[in-house]
Amino acid sequence: MDIKEYFARISYQGSYDKPDLATLTDIFQHHIQAVPFENLSIHCGESIELDLEATYNKIVRKKRGGWCMENNHLLSWVLKTLGYDVTLLGSKVYVPEYDAYADEIDHLLLKVVLDGKSYIVDGGFGMVYQIWQPLELISGTDQPQTPGVFRLLEESGVWYLEKVKRKQWVPNQTISTSHNVEKEVCRRVYLFTLQPRDIEEFRARNAHLQTAPDSLFVTKSMCSLQTPDGVLVLVGWKLTEIKYNYKDNMDLVEIRILADEEMEKTLKEKFNVTLDKKFVPINTSRLSLF
Repeated sequence: MDIKEYFARISYQGSYDKPDLATLTDIFQHHIQAVPFENLSIHCGESIELDLEATYNKIVRKKRGGWCMENNHLLSWVLKTLGYDVTLLGSKVYVPEYDAYADEIDHLLLKVVLDGKSYIVDGGFGMVYQIWQPLELISGTDQPQTPGVFRLLEESGVWYLEKVKRKQWVPNQTISTSHNVEKEVCRRVYLFTLQPRDIEEFRARNAHLQTAPDSLFVTKSMCSLQTPDGVLVLVGWKLTEIKYNYKDNMDLVEIRILADEEMEKTLKEKFNVTLDKKFVPINTSRLSLF
């Protein structure tokens, strides 16, 4: 594992000799614009391992993406290598269709302490809820970013992340989104505590999420990548391209349904992903990712 090889993978050419917020933010943004959030392994007959060297090989050498336990595990190694104070945290993701958070920890994120301040760094949520900059760990303060306004709230030691949503302009209205989701003004994203975690604590959940019949990751194939001004999302055969704040505090949302023969080319051209094995797209769950 070589930090310079990782920097080449994310096209980062900046300095890294001083662990400060500007450098952290720059590396983080390069990561989320180069490394997709994706679960394609599940739909190619591959297993997702929680081994750091396997994750490094997959993301850095094979130029693949990964889900939270891969992206943030790799990011923790990167940041620790550069001298940052990093702690693994666990969270429970909010499911709007059930108006509830997951029963068990199902998401890995990072806390980074810099100059006496704590920040949440999460390069593995993907979609439209991916933060673009580290979030300062303060309660009740709006933290505007390009994707929207993020906010952390703390109650009795439990922290909640939420995102204020913009209006959306969808030229192709024939492919609709969920009605209840369209009416949301603010989306809860996940809750977490500051209890330090070890990667071993995620091993059972990592296995469950890629095998349980009702797992969102089993019932939907997904790949998302942040772009300089928005996000690309492929769920099943549906390709969504979002341009943030396209005009008057409104996001432009363009949706297209792909044919089977377009999938491989789209993954390569849009997401820079080439798969070793046969990919079988799927989207059978009604749970919304937006």
